[in-house]
Amino acid sequence: MKPLAGRTFGIVGALEAFPYRIARREIERLGGRLRRSSGRGITTVVYGRKLLRRASLDGVVTSFRALVAERRRPISEAGFLRRNGLSPDADQGSHPRSVMIEKSGLPAETFDLLALFDAFERDVEPFTFRDLILARKYRGLSEAGADWDAIARAVHKVPQVGALAALTLDVEAREIIERRDGWTCELSGQGLLDLGYDGVNIDDLFESAEAAETSGDLEAAVGLYGRCLAVDPTDSVASFNRANCLRELGRSVEAAQDYARAAKHDPGFVEAWFNLAALMLDEGHPDSARRHLRRALALDRSYADAAFNLGKLEFDAGDLSEARLWWSRYLELDRHSEWAQRARNGLRLIAMQAEAETG
Repeated sequence: MKPLAGRTFGIVGALEAFPYRIARREIERLGGRLRRSSGRGITTVVYGRKLLRRASLDGVVTSFRALVAERRRPISEAGFLRRNGLSPDADQGSHPRSVMIEKSGLPAETFDLLALFDAFERDVEPFTFRDLILARKYRGLSEAGADWDAIARAVHKVPQVGALAALTLDVEAREIIERRDGWTCELSGQGLLDLGYDGVNIDDLFESAEAAETSGDLEAAVGLYGRCLAVDPTDSVASFNRANCLRELGRSVEAAQDYARAAKHDPGFVEAWFNLAALMLDEGHPDSARRHLRRALALDRSYADAAFNLGKLEFDAGDLSEARLWWSRYLELDRHSEWAQRARNGLRLIAMQAEAETG
């Protein structure tokens, strides 16, 4: 059996080491899946270094906290590459996370975020002695006014992060600098693997498409996602996102094709099955919607929205026993939301109708 059989990784942001397509090809070679998403079915979420240059800091911290609260596993770009044999392993350390935080004086979340963006030699415990020195240096930089993300971005300019342990670091105009006798300089020198595609940077294209979608320029987003798919027709998340935009624009036939393409190339993509079901229901195809909702629930039994929609579909179709089953399932997953109250109301209607029939 291949070492990653059955595992699905999600990527937030873009990798700095090499393009997404190369990483996905290697993960699939090992039997796993890689998706530009942190959605359902993904237990290990990779934070690409480029995220720090292209996303809001608040958004990065919020997504990190959400993953931790959900007990899901965020890992760094370097950690992801090392664990899957795509880069050399780091030196073995001896310092647990708790000791690093205690001896450095860094707040726990700041320490975790710096580790998540590869500001240390190792991204998880046990950390090295050089990591402990770095953590103390980072605390000094933080006290001098540097934010954790500025520290991480500066570290990314250096080929070997451990080498920073021997340097004198300081903050000047909110930039991290190196001080030597009589002069100062910026940190620099990182090289990247040149593994692009004929001059087309698909990661930049994808991020531009996401930005257009977020800003509401759906036509532009459709075109940009289309360019991503022209480079990599098997990119399930680009297909899914494009389908969402097409659906908003009222182009239902094209949206259905893209949802189906996303599900074809990634059969475990639960949201693709769910959104395709919703589109089929909107278009008056309840049998297709039923099949896709059942597929989504087969993949993820905890998908409450799919259970609710399936209950409503069966209720509207007059199959009250099936509606009762699915709304009861929904209430096992969600008992407090507005939709939970709607499910309870639906069950009351079913009970009243059954009572009237036996009355």
